[in-house]
Amino acid sequence: MGNSDIRRLDREIRQTAKKLDAVKRGEWWPLNGSERRAMARSLAGGAYRAARGRSTDGAEERMDATGNAAEMRLNAELTALHGERQRLITEAARAKAAKKSSGLW
Repeated sequence: MGNSDIRRLDREIRQTAKKLDAVKRGEWWPLNGSERRAMARSLAGGAYRAARGRSTDGAEERMDATGNAAEMRLNAELTALHGERQRLITEAARAKAAKKSSGLW
């Protein structure tokens, strides 16, 4: 429960923030499997409709909704990681204060 845990959480926070930025730019690599499949389905359906000369609005909306869901998921992960980091810092400070106050002087 020391600095190594906090460093590990900092690394995960950086990675999650990087993923969130990538999703906001429209990249697919941070998406999980079900999100990727939904994007591919929407892309294929939109391409099929475009090839037939029809509107692709529904497919575009589904792709946007999937991207927004991925953003929300990554935001939730980031919030949880920040909360966990704060908890670890508070615990470390309490332990340090208790150790200091239990000394001879």
